[in-house]
This record gives sequence, structure tokens and C-alpha cells, in this order.
Amino acid sequence: MELCITAINGGATAVLNLTPPRSSPSLLLPKNPNSLQLHTSRRPPSLSRQFHPLQFAVSASSSTAVTSETDQIPADLTVTETEQPNSRVKLSIQVPSEVCDDCYKKVIVEFMKQAKVPGFRPGKRVPESILVSYVGKKSVDKATIESILKRTLPHAMSSMTATALTDSVCILTKFSEMEQAYSSRNSLRYDVIVDVAPEVKWIPENGYKNLKVAVEIDSDIDAQKVSERELRRRHKSLGALRIVTDRGLQVGDLVVLDISATTIDQDKSNVQNIPSAESKGYHFDTEDGDKLIPGFLDSIIGIQQGETKSFPLVFPESWAQESLRGIHAQFNVECKELFYRDLPELDDSLAPKLLPGCTTLEQVKEALLQRCQEAEQTAREQAADNAILDQLCKMVEVDIPQSLFEEQGRQLYGAKLLEIQANVKLNEEQLTTLSSKKAVEEYLLYQKENIKNMIKQSLAVGDIFKRENLQFSTDDLVKEVKNSIAEFKRQKQDYDEERVKGQVQEILEGAKVLEWLREHAEIQYITR
Repeated sequence: MELCITAINGGATAVLNLTPPRSSPSLLLPKNPNSLQLHTSRRPPSLSRQFHPLQFAVSASSSTAVTSETDQIPADLTVTETEQPNSRVKLSIQVPSEVCDDCYKKVIVEFMKQAKVPGFRPGKRVPESILVSYVGKKSVDKATIESILKRTLPHAMSSMTATALTDSVCILTKFSEMEQAYSSRNSLRYDVIVDVAPEVKWIPENGYKNLKVAVEIDSDIDAQKVSERELRRRHKSLGALRIVTDRGLQVGDLVVLDISATTIDQDKSNVQNIPSAESKGYHFDTEDGDKLIPGFLDSIIGIQQGETKSFPLVFPESWAQESLRGIHAQFNVECKELFYRDLPELDDSLAPKLLPGCTTLEQVKEALLQRCQEAEQTAREQAADNAILDQLCKMVEVDIPQSLFEEQGRQLYGAKLLEIQANVKLNEEQLTTLSSKKAVEEYLLYQKENIKNMIKQSLAVGDIFKRENLQFSTDDLVKEVKNSIAEFKRQKQDYDEERVKGQVQEILEGAKVLEWLREHAEIQYITR
């Protein structure tokens, strides 16, 4: 038993940790955000998908049950359960004097074994009054209270073992109050609060069985268009760039530009530069004109090397950078270099270069189209899954326990840090700053709604899996666990096999639920 003292609402609070934290596949980060560390036991690489699994462990282990003679107590406790907001239950525990006396006797026996009282040989029985006087009554009382908590809390929690979340038990009563009560009445009363597995409430009931989902699909994923663009890209890569000397820019050319822009205002004193629109030596492929602000390509058609053009444009309301939406801007563009592509004739002779293994142009087109169709199907399914998960989130009411919110938030934050570390080499100071308590708390605050929605989605998916008695094959589980472990080994990362297995199981459950929902939902795809 480990008895800690922490601060809650400004007062000292006894917190009893009966057992070491139990391993849970989704607990990728330490419980204490003050000492956040990067763990490599992340989601199995082979099963990355848009569904974010959530696994919370309940305290159903033998550590919270009465399993041996030493756990027996001589009298029954009086336990009153009171439901609290956010999926919490308060337990008020009255410990009778018979139990307190029994714990006191055991404590005296332990002190007698360990204390070296002057005038008494080791192991020699010491009169209780002399022992208490030597050790100190306050120390004996403190040890007795700790013994009472250790022996009675598992009994008090026995009715909660199926629902209590691991490591969420908190003793509300101040230790000083327990000392005072025990000293004056030789009995003890204390309050405990515990987070429990949240209940999922569907509105309407079973509403997930009749989902109607509108899924917006970007026209850019159209397999036919994408395969044609890919063929064109591969064809262009086989050509050579030639300098244009006798004409201006036309579609199909590649041009190097210096670009600057300012806001347009009748009051010239209010004119400002637009830094995000500035670029030096910008390589612009005119076949990608639709990727820039509307009207830009048309405005520079005909420009020649060394020439400068100035023209007004308006940033559309759909522009990615919100601060520029609707802004009237004056662009200044100088043409630094101008090239055209000298492309080989597109025929069967190019097939092996366009796509190794192909001998005809038709084979290349068919292979590229097949790949793009598979990619389009995956994109459509992912878009549908995301829309379904968003819909589920709106259909459920869940009282999310704080411990579950913090655990999921820390898991997401840890995954972000892992992603940053994979892309950017962080020094020790940067890593310490990003792993600090302040950084974690800011993330939890900033991402509060997002974290809550992900928890609601995961709980909803788990509830559907149980309600519909869905199953996945053991072979799939074994295969994916094996693949995931192989990937961890390949990347030379540490892993916990039980954690990997737990997360694989959750992801397979999520995939099975989403597959079931797609089959039973009315899905309308809207191309934008």
C-alpha cells in the first residue's frame, strides 16, 4: 500500500493507491502529467486509420477483491453510495470499532517486531504501554489509520469492481480529520470518490440503426481525372526543359516568378504588404493554375522574361487562410525565367519508362486507373467513416469522467510529440518544454471539445459492438498483432505485447462496427 498526500481544493487529501497501475493497451503515457515522457508503445503501425480507439481499464482485478484470509475483517462496514456528476460515485464508509481494534492490534504486533526498545532484547515481548510510549501515540494512530484504509477500502469497493476505472479512486477525507476522529471515538469514517465506466445514452434509442449520412467528396479524388493527371505528370518527367526566347507565357510552360502583393485601399496610408502572398523564385507550372488564387494565371498569360505585370485580384471566401478571405489585393509579378517542355511522343515505346512492367500505353493507363480507383474507394470509405463518427457523436449523451478525459488527452498529446520527434530532431530543452505540465494542460484546454468528441465516438462504437454482438476472427487478431510487432521491431522501437494486442483488438472492433454501419446506413455522396 502506498499512502500519498496531495492537494484538492486547497486542502490536504489522502489518496490511497492499492496496487501499481495496471497495464492497459491505450495508456501510452504516465498518469501524472507533471512527468510526461515519450513512449513508443503507440498504436500499431500496421493498423493506422481514422478511428481513434479508446480503452479504459476497470478495477476488476483481484487486488480490489477479498481473496485471502489476511483480508478478512471482524465486522461489516456500512457503505453508502451516492451518484455524482461526470460518471463518479461517492462512497461514505463507516468503519466499526471492532475493525479499528483489530487493525490496532496488528499494528502493535508489527511495531513490536521492528522496534528496538531500550532494555528489551530483540523479539522480546514489550508491554503495550511502554511500546506506545517509545514509538509515540501519534505514530501508532497514523499507522493504524493506514492499516484501516488498506484493509477496508477493497471491501468498500467490492460493489464497484465491475465499473470503477483503474487508478481513479480518491479519498476525499483529510487525513487530519481521520486522525482526530480515530483518537476521540476509536472508530473511523471516510469518504471516497471513484470514476466509473460511463453509460452511453442514445438519442433517439437505437438511432444508429437508421443513419442518414451526407458525405462530401472532393472532385479531386475522381479516379479517372487523377489517373489522367498522373499519366501527364509521368510523361512530363520524361521531357526536357527548353528556354523560351521568342514569345510570352502560355499554358503548358514552366515559369520562375518573383511575386509580391499589397492590400488595396483608397487611403494609401492603410495599404499593407501581404507577406504570405510573397515569393521569390517561385516555380509555377501553368498546368497547375487552379491551385493558385483565381485569375492569377489569366493575368500573367503572355508575360515575357524580364517583364513585370501588376494586376488586382480578390481572395475568394473559400481561401484557406481566413485572414485573407475577401481581401482585395494588388499583385506585382516579375518573370525571371521562362521554359517550355520538349516532350517525347506519348506512345507504346514510353510504356516501360512510364510504369515499369508495362509494354503498351494502354496497359499503363489501365494500371494507373486501377490504382486510382482503389485510392478513390479508400478515400470515399474514410470520408463516410468520418461522417458516420461525427453523426454518432451527436446522437449520444455521455458523462465523461475527468480521469478518462485526461488519459485520452495525454495519449493524443503523446502521439503528437512522437509525430514531431519523427519529423524534427528535438533537443533536450525543447523536449522538456513540450513535455511540461503547462504544455499538457494547455493542450487539454485547447483540444477539450475534440478530445470529448473522440471519447464519445469511441464509447458509441464500443456500445454498438456489444449491442449487435459483432465479432472478428481470431486469425485476424493474431495476424495483425504479428504484423504490428514486426513493424515495431523493424523500427527498433520498444513495445508491450499486451498493449499491442489490446489496441489491435480495439481497432478491429472499430473497423467491424464501421463496416456494419456503412452497410446499414443510407449514405449520400455529394461532390464538391
